[in-house]
Amino acid sequence: MESLIKFVQDEFVTKKEFPKFSAGDTITVYYEIKEGEKTRTQFFKGVVIQRRGTGATETFTIRKMSGTVGVERIFPINLPALQKIEVNKKGKVRRSRIYYFRGLTGKKARIKEVRS
Repeated sequence: MESLIKFVQDEFVTKKEFPKFSAGDTITVYYEIKEGEKTRTQFFKGVVIQRRGTGATETFTIRKMSGTVGVERIFPINLPALQKIEVNKKGKVRRSRIYYFRGLTGKKARIKEVRS
């Protein structure tokens, strides 16, 4: 059964090429929003908290601060509305899911940047 699901995903799901990113990276996601008959591009810039799943079901969670309120958004990697992803900073973290980042404020909420 799993091989059948994998076959269908490989054949029929269109894959977009995005840059490699992981938890701790600061990225900007550009996606399309439909309002009535009009469409516009909106972006969401924040820190990647996690990547989850594989293949067609893969998702990633981004967290940003909007004023004093933390906002998180989950994006499926195969979302048709996704236009592009830009990696702004590569972060150095020791975990693949940085849920502890939600509780940090001020200077503690900074992630060390990896220079390449």
